[in-house]
Amino acid sequence: MIIPVLTPEQSAEWDRQASAAGIDLGRLMDAAGRAVAAVLVERWPERTGQGVLVAVGTGNNGGDGWVVARVLHRLGAPVWVTGVSGEQSPLCREMAERARREGVREVSPDGPWPGVALLVDALLGTGARGAPRPPMQALIDRLNELALPALAVDGPSGVDLLNGHSHGQPVNSEITVTFGGVRRGHLMARDEVGDISVVDIGHPPVTGWPQLVTDDVAAAQVGRFAARAHKGERGRVVVVGGDSAMSGALRLAARAAFGAGAGLVHAVAPAATIEALRGAEPDLQTLEHPLEGELAPPLKELIARADALVVGPGLGRHPARKEFVTRLLGHAKAAVVDADALTLFAGDPAALAAAARGAPLILTPHAGEFRSLFPGHAGALESDPWAAAAGASSEVNASLLLKGVPSVVATAGTVPWTIAAGNPGLATGGSGDLLSGFTGTLLAQGLEATIAAAVAAHILGRAAEIGARRHTARGLRPMDVLAALPDLWRAFEIRRAARPSPRPPRLLELLRPAG
Repeated sequence: MIIPVLTPEQSAEWDRQASAAGIDLGRLMDAAGRAVAAVLVERWPERTGQGVLVAVGTGNNGGDGWVVARVLHRLGAPVWVTGVSGEQSPLCREMAERARREGVREVSPDGPWPGVALLVDALLGTGARGAPRPPMQALIDRLNELALPALAVDGPSGVDLLNGHSHGQPVNSEITVTFGGVRRGHLMARDEVGDISVVDIGHPPVTGWPQLVTDDVAAAQVGRFAARAHKGERGRVVVVGGDSAMSGALRLAARAAFGAGAGLVHAVAPAATIEALRGAEPDLQTLEHPLEGELAPPLKELIARADALVVGPGLGRHPARKEFVTRLLGHAKAAVVDADALTLFAGDPAALAAAARGAPLILTPHAGEFRSLFPGHAGALESDPWAAAAGASSEVNASLLLKGVPSVVATAGTVPWTIAAGNPGLATGGSGDLLSGFTGTLLAQGLEATIAAAVAAHILGRAAEIGARRHTARGLRPMDVLAALPDLWRAFEIRRAARPSPRPPRLLELLRPAG
């Protein structure tokens, strides 16, 4: 099942494709309103019976709202509609007339309102841009003053669903119901949109647009080991880093590689770090080697035998290490470049691409590392991380995992992946080291670079969600994320064996990240 990640323009194009395929847009709107009503009643069954106020705009989002009101009225729920004046879209006008004919009641936006227990925000839809006009903002403000649970149709009015920017004070929504796929702005404004419920209303299938990594996608890629599997078949990973006072980063990356199922993990670091690791991490194979200069024959042989190299965790930023990393990449079958190893190539990404010699290469920058490595693409980071990641990956002819909220994985010539899993508990030192270890292992186990990076990022986020339920996001540590992996693997195994029963019309539910 593909969950696309859409711009507002793509959302409109999807409607056009539906119409061209013979799907009546009025039927889609009716299905949308019914789906919203189903989510509303399921989430707040008692409050629905206590009264619902549906705030509608004049566009197609308002038409969805009129359908919601009509459905609730048929169910016998007390429901009223309020909205701003103006020329309605044809579909909105049609749905309003149907609702009025069936007896749905209306109240003025500035007059007295009945006592209700729930709000539905169907004021501004996917295509809205800029700050709401004063009459609209006044209605939004009045809805917020009620301090009642609110459901947003498509997105909270006042939130730009292209880039997640808030204009004024958006409607305070607890849940957003959207149609067929998520909009980019949903994933860039997680606090504002609340929980996200993606429902099916009958759009035709699409390809070629960014996709969301889900548990189904990840579980399908991280399968069972064969009964006769040996350690060589589970992937050989070499992690290079751990300079003085930074051995923890190397340890976390190596532990993460084991946690993701690697068969053999070697740590390469200076002598002092290796001495500490031998006592603390008996699972690890080790090799002493300075983090600069020529590669000694044992290191060359080790890298050549490895299925994947991970370089960067705790590497340090001494200028001489740029040439050291270049030499390592020249011997690697596939590589993950992270942290300090990325910073060493600031402003010179072409050198990374050249060093990899066409072998699979995954770069995993956070926003700061991305700015230093790809200054020409940094301007799009905040408003369009998909374009930033795609442009940078094309520049270096490598897979690029741009870490953030959301994270984006791009490779030239392929459809980008988007990762929404995770919470603020990952905003702590060491999370990136876990990610590099997960990514290196999946790469070593034979996954294509784009998929390895995307699934690894989803695994990190989902393990953090499990860990936050035990420890809270505020108190979450990298080791808590690692400790949550067994529960995630069991959940994937259950999902592969017997997928959860469908809950039409729901396709996907994303809970607001734990804070």
